[in-house]
Amino acid sequence: MRILVTGGDGFIGRALVHALRVGHDVIATDRGDGDIADPAHVDRLFAAPIDRVFHLAAVVSGAAEADFDAGRRVNLDATIGLLDRCRAQALRGGPVVRFVHASSIAVFGTPLPARIDDATAPAPTLSYGTHKRVAELLIDDATRRGDLDGRALRLSGVVVRPALPNGALSAFNSDVIREPLAGRDYECPVGADATVWLTSRRAAVANLLHLAEADGAAIGAERAVTAPALAISIGEIVAALGRVDAAAPARIRFAPQPDIEAQFGRWPRDRSFARAESLGLVGVASIDALIRDHLETTS
Repeated sequence: MRILVTGGDGFIGRALVHALRVGHDVIATDRGDGDIADPAHVDRLFAAPIDRVFHLAAVVSGAAEADFDAGRRVNLDATIGLLDRCRAQALRGGPVVRFVHASSIAVFGTPLPARIDDATAPAPTLSYGTHKRVAELLIDDATRRGDLDGRALRLSGVVVRPALPNGALSAFNSDVIREPLAGRDYECPVGADATVWLTSRRAAVANLLHLAEADGAAIGAERAVTAPALAISIGEIVAALGRVDAAAPARIRFAPQPDIEAQFGRWPRDRSFARAESLGLVGVASIDALIRDHLETTS
Protein backbone atom coordinates (compact mmCIF):
# COMPACT_ATOMS: atom_id res chain seq x y z
CA MET A 1 0.00 0.00 0.00
CA ARG A 2 1.33 3.44 -0.96
CA ILE A 3 0.52 6.06 1.68
CA LEU A 4 1.03 9.83 1.60
CA VAL A 5 1.36 11.76 4.89
CA THR A 6 1.32 15.55 4.74
CA GLY A 7 2.71 17.38 7.75
CA GLY A 8 4.89 14.33 8.17
CA ASP A 9 7.56 16.12 10.21
CA GLY A 10 5.12 17.53 12.77
CA PHE A 11 4.50 16.34 16.32
CA ILE A 12 1.75 13.92 15.29
CA GLY A 13 3.10 13.32 11.80
CA ARG A 14 6.43 11.85 12.90
CA ALA A 15 4.74 9.34 15.18
CA LEU A 16 2.18 8.46 12.51
CA VAL A 17 4.85 7.94 9.85
CA HIS A 18 6.82 5.73 12.25
CA ALA A 19 3.74 3.58 12.85
CA LEU A 20 2.85 3.34 9.16
CA ARG A 21 6.32 2.43 7.89
CA VAL A 22 5.91 -1.13 9.10
CA GLY A 23 4.77 -2.93 5.95
CA HIS A 24 3.84 0.11 3.83
CA ASP A 25 5.43 2.40 1.27
CA VAL A 26 5.14 5.77 3.02
CA ILE A 27 5.74 9.13 1.36
CA ALA A 28 6.06 11.79 4.06
CA THR A 29 6.13 15.45 3.10
CA ASP A 30 6.44 18.68 5.06
CA ARG A 31 7.46 22.29 4.46
CA GLY A 32 11.10 21.38 3.99
CA ASP A 33 10.21 19.15 1.04
CA GLY A 34 7.96 21.55 -0.85
CA ASP A 35 4.79 23.63 -0.74
CA ILE A 36 1.78 21.36 -0.28
CA ALA A 37 -0.34 23.99 -2.09
CA ASP A 38 1.98 23.94 -5.13
CA PRO A 39 0.48 21.76 -7.90
CA ALA A 40 3.97 20.85 -9.14
CA HIS A 41 4.90 19.47 -5.73
CA VAL A 42 1.64 17.51 -5.54
CA ASP A 43 2.34 16.16 -9.04
CA ARG A 44 5.58 14.69 -7.72
CA LEU A 45 3.82 13.16 -4.72
CA PHE A 46 1.24 11.53 -7.00
CA ALA A 47 3.78 10.41 -9.61
CA ALA A 48 2.70 6.85 -8.82
CA PRO A 49 -0.80 5.90 -7.62
CA ILE A 50 -1.58 6.69 -3.97
CA ASP A 51 -3.81 4.35 -1.98
CA ARG A 52 -4.21 6.39 1.19
CA VAL A 53 -3.67 9.98 2.31
CA PHE A 54 -3.27 11.23 5.88
CA HIS A 55 -3.59 14.99 5.59
CA LEU A 56 -2.08 16.63 8.68
CA ALA A 57 -0.45 19.75 7.20
CA ALA A 58 -1.95 22.95 8.62
CA VAL A 59 -1.40 26.55 9.63
CA VAL A 60 -2.84 26.58 13.14
CA SER A 61 -5.06 28.97 15.09
CA GLY A 62 -3.05 32.09 15.90
CA ALA A 63 -0.89 31.85 12.79
CA ALA A 64 -3.97 31.54 10.56
CA GLU A 65 -5.50 34.60 12.24
CA ALA A 66 -2.30 36.63 11.84
CA ASP A 67 -1.74 35.66 8.19
CA PHE A 68 -5.08 34.95 6.55
CA ASP A 69 -3.61 34.27 3.11
CA ALA A 70 -1.11 31.70 4.41
CA GLY A 71 -3.79 30.00 6.49
CA ARG A 72 -6.23 29.76 3.61
CA ARG A 73 -3.50 28.58 1.23
CA VAL A 74 -2.42 25.65 3.39
CA ASN A 75 -5.62 24.80 5.26
CA LEU A 76 -8.07 25.21 2.42
CA ASP A 77 -6.45 25.62 -1.00
CA ALA A 78 -3.97 22.78 -0.43
CA THR A 79 -6.74 20.51 0.87
CA ILE A 80 -8.86 21.23 -2.20
CA GLY A 81 -5.84 20.51 -4.39
CA LEU A 82 -5.31 17.14 -2.72
CA LEU A 83 -8.99 16.24 -3.02
CA ASP A 84 -8.90 17.19 -6.71
CA ARG A 85 -5.82 15.03 -7.26
CA CYS A 86 -7.51 12.06 -5.60
CA ARG A 87 -10.56 12.58 -7.82
CA ALA A 88 -8.40 12.77 -10.95
CA GLN A 89 -6.66 9.53 -10.01
CA ALA A 90 -10.01 7.75 -9.60
CA LEU A 91 -11.30 9.14 -12.92
CA ARG A 92 -8.23 7.72 -14.66
CA GLY A 93 -9.09 4.27 -13.28
CA GLY A 94 -6.61 4.38 -10.42
CA PRO A 95 -7.34 3.40 -6.83
CA VAL A 96 -10.05 5.28 -4.93
CA VAL A 97 -8.05 7.02 -2.21
CA ARG A 98 -8.87 6.50 1.48
CA PHE A 99 -8.47 10.12 2.61
CA VAL A 100 -8.02 10.76 6.35
CA HIS A 101 -8.07 14.42 7.39
CA ALA A 102 -6.84 15.73 10.75
CA SER A 103 -9.61 18.15 11.67
CA SER A 104 -10.03 19.99 14.95
CA ILE A 105 -12.48 20.79 17.72
CA ALA A 106 -11.88 24.39 16.57
CA VAL A 107 -14.95 23.80 14.37
CA PHE A 108 -16.90 24.56 17.58
CA GLY A 109 -16.69 28.31 18.17
CA THR A 110 -17.34 30.71 21.00
CA PRO A 111 -19.30 30.98 23.10
CA LEU A 112 -18.85 27.27 23.63
CA PRO A 113 -22.07 25.38 24.42
CA ALA A 114 -22.71 23.84 27.83
CA ARG A 115 -22.63 20.37 26.23
CA ILE A 116 -20.98 19.00 23.10
CA ASP A 117 -22.10 15.73 21.57
CA ASP A 118 -22.66 14.24 18.14
CA ALA A 119 -25.67 16.50 17.54
CA THR A 120 -23.79 19.75 18.28
CA ALA A 121 -23.65 21.92 15.18
CA PRO A 122 -20.20 23.32 14.34
CA ALA A 123 -20.01 27.13 14.42
CA PRO A 124 -16.35 28.15 14.13
CA THR A 125 -15.19 31.60 15.24
CA LEU A 126 -11.57 31.38 14.05
CA SER A 127 -10.34 31.19 10.45
CA TYR A 128 -8.57 27.94 11.33
CA GLY A 129 -11.79 26.36 12.55
CA THR A 130 -13.63 27.65 9.48
CA HIS A 131 -11.02 26.11 7.19
CA LYS A 132 -11.34 22.79 8.98
CA ARG A 133 -15.13 22.85 8.76
CA VAL A 134 -15.05 23.65 5.04
CA ALA A 135 -12.63 20.75 4.52
CA GLU A 136 -15.00 18.43 6.38
CA LEU A 137 -17.90 19.41 4.11
CA LEU A 138 -15.78 18.97 0.99
CA ILE A 139 -14.77 15.51 2.19
CA ASP A 140 -18.43 14.63 2.77
CA ASP A 141 -19.27 15.71 -0.76
CA ALA A 142 -16.29 14.01 -2.42
CA THR A 143 -17.17 10.78 -0.61
CA ARG A 144 -20.82 11.06 -1.64
CA ARG A 145 -19.73 11.47 -5.25
CA GLY A 146 -17.41 8.46 -5.09
CA ASP A 147 -14.31 10.55 -5.80
CA LEU A 148 -12.62 9.16 -2.69
CA ASP A 149 -13.38 7.49 0.61
CA GLY A 150 -12.92 10.27 3.14
CA ARG A 151 -13.08 10.61 6.87
CA ALA A 152 -12.06 13.44 9.23
CA LEU A 153 -10.97 13.20 12.87
CA ARG A 154 -11.65 16.23 15.09
CA LEU A 155 -8.70 16.30 17.47
CA SER A 156 -8.60 18.17 20.76
CA GLY A 157 -5.38 19.50 22.30
CA VAL A 158 -2.73 16.86 21.61
CA VAL A 159 -0.11 17.07 24.34
CA VAL A 160 2.64 17.28 25.41
CA ARG A 161 4.09 19.08 22.39
CA PRO A 162 7.64 20.47 22.28
CA ALA A 163 8.13 24.23 22.52
CA LEU A 164 7.70 25.35 18.91
CA PRO A 165 6.71 28.80 17.61
CA ASN A 166 3.93 27.48 15.36
CA GLY A 167 1.37 30.13 16.33
CA ALA A 168 -0.96 27.81 18.24
CA LEU A 169 -3.02 29.89 20.67
CA SER A 170 -3.74 26.70 22.62
CA ALA A 171 -0.02 25.97 23.14
CA PHE A 172 -0.53 26.53 26.87
CA ASN A 173 -2.12 23.06 26.98
CA SER A 174 1.37 21.62 26.55
CA ASP A 175 3.40 24.44 28.09
CA VAL A 176 1.69 24.19 31.47
CA ILE A 177 2.79 20.55 31.71
CA ARG A 178 6.16 20.62 29.97
CA GLU A 179 7.73 23.75 31.46
CA PRO A 180 7.20 23.15 35.22
CA LEU A 181 8.30 19.52 34.90
CA ALA A 182 11.46 20.73 33.18
CA GLY A 183 12.19 22.99 36.15
CA ARG A 184 11.22 26.21 34.41
CA ASP A 185 8.83 28.95 35.53
CA TYR A 186 5.70 29.35 33.43
CA GLU A 187 3.13 32.14 33.03
CA CYS A 188 -0.20 30.59 32.09
CA PRO A 189 -2.54 32.69 29.87
CA VAL A 190 -5.70 31.11 31.34
CA GLY A 191 -6.86 30.79 34.93
CA ALA A 192 -6.77 27.74 37.17
CA ASP A 193 -10.51 27.21 36.63
CA ALA A 194 -10.18 27.14 32.83
CA THR A 195 -11.26 23.80 31.34
CA VAL A 196 -9.56 22.21 28.35
CA TRP A 197 -9.98 19.08 26.24
CA LEU A 198 -6.83 16.98 25.92
CA THR A 199 -5.57 13.79 24.37
CA SER A 200 -2.14 12.21 23.95
CA ARG A 201 -0.10 11.81 20.80
CA ARG A 202 -0.31 8.05 21.26
CA ALA A 203 -4.13 8.18 21.31
CA ALA A 204 -4.28 10.63 18.39
CA VAL A 205 -2.16 8.37 16.19
CA ALA A 206 -4.10 5.27 17.22
CA ASN A 207 -7.36 7.02 16.35
CA LEU A 208 -6.15 8.22 12.97
CA LEU A 209 -5.07 4.69 12.10
CA HIS A 210 -8.27 3.17 13.44
CA LEU A 211 -10.51 5.63 11.60
CA ALA A 212 -8.62 4.87 8.41
CA GLU A 213 -9.62 1.21 8.77
CA ALA A 214 -13.23 1.85 9.86
CA ASP A 215 -16.09 0.66 7.68
CA GLY A 216 -17.41 3.58 5.64
CA ALA A 217 -21.02 2.54 6.13
CA ALA A 218 -20.53 2.62 9.89
CA ILE A 219 -19.20 6.19 9.67
CA GLY A 220 -22.16 7.35 7.63
CA ALA A 221 -22.68 10.31 5.33
CA GLU A 222 -21.17 12.82 7.76
CA ARG A 223 -17.53 11.80 7.71
CA ALA A 224 -16.22 14.01 10.54
CA VAL A 225 -15.93 12.32 13.94
CA THR A 226 -15.03 14.07 17.20
CA ALA A 227 -12.32 12.07 18.96
CA PRO A 228 -12.77 11.26 22.67
CA ALA A 229 -11.06 13.83 24.88
CA LEU A 230 -10.28 14.31 28.54
CA ALA A 231 -12.03 17.39 29.98
CA ILE A 232 -9.98 18.83 32.81
CA SER A 233 -9.28 22.15 34.51
CA ILE A 234 -5.85 23.75 34.55
CA GLY A 235 -6.00 23.55 38.33
CA GLU A 236 -6.45 19.78 38.14
CA ILE A 237 -3.47 19.58 35.77
CA VAL A 238 -1.36 21.56 38.22
CA ALA A 239 -2.39 19.22 41.06
CA ALA A 240 -1.36 16.23 38.92
CA LEU A 241 2.03 17.85 38.26
CA GLY A 242 2.48 18.11 42.02
CA ARG A 243 2.00 14.35 42.33
CA VAL A 244 5.02 13.90 40.08
CA ASP A 245 7.16 16.83 41.26
CA ALA A 246 6.13 18.57 44.48
CA ALA A 247 7.90 21.76 43.40
CA ALA A 248 6.22 22.01 39.98
CA PRO A 249 3.02 23.87 41.01
CA ALA A 250 5.03 26.73 42.52
CA ARG A 251 6.65 27.34 39.12
CA ILE A 252 3.30 28.36 37.58
CA ARG A 253 1.92 31.90 37.66
CA PHE A 254 -1.50 32.74 36.23
CA ALA A 255 -2.01 35.77 33.99
CA PRO A 256 -5.36 35.11 32.25
CA GLN A 257 -5.97 36.63 28.82
CA PRO A 258 -9.76 36.88 28.31
CA ASP A 259 -9.71 36.19 24.55
CA ILE A 260 -7.61 33.06 24.89
CA GLU A 261 -9.61 31.83 27.87
CA ALA A 262 -12.94 32.32 26.06
CA GLN A 263 -11.78 30.45 22.95
CA PHE A 264 -9.66 27.71 24.53
CA GLY A 265 -10.42 27.55 28.24
CA ARG A 266 -14.17 27.04 28.45
CA TRP A 267 -14.61 23.54 27.06
CA PRO A 268 -17.61 21.81 28.67
CA ARG A 269 -17.24 18.86 30.99
CA ASP A 270 -20.65 17.69 29.76
CA ARG A 271 -19.75 15.87 26.57
CA SER A 272 -20.41 12.66 24.67
CA PHE A 273 -18.28 10.88 22.09
CA ALA A 274 -20.76 8.06 21.47
CA ARG A 275 -20.23 7.96 17.72
CA ALA A 276 -16.44 7.85 18.00
CA GLU A 277 -16.59 5.22 20.70
CA SER A 278 -18.94 3.09 18.59
CA LEU A 279 -16.21 3.13 15.93
CA GLY A 280 -13.59 2.01 18.45
CA LEU A 281 -11.84 5.35 18.99
CA VAL A 282 -10.24 5.99 22.36
CA GLY A 283 -9.18 8.80 24.69
CA VAL A 284 -6.72 8.98 27.56
CA ALA A 285 -7.68 7.42 30.89
CA SER A 286 -6.52 10.27 33.13
CA ILE A 287 -4.24 13.27 33.37
CA ASP A 288 -1.83 11.15 35.42
CA ALA A 289 -1.61 8.62 32.58
CA LEU A 290 -1.04 11.42 30.07
CA ILE A 291 1.79 12.91 32.16
CA ARG A 292 3.38 9.48 32.64
CA ASP A 293 3.25 8.93 28.89
CA HIS A 294 4.97 12.29 28.34
CA LEU A 295 7.72 11.51 30.82
CA GLU A 296 8.30 8.02 29.40
CA THR A 297 8.59 9.27 25.81
CA THR A 298 10.93 12.17 26.69
CA SER A 299 13.24 10.37 29.11
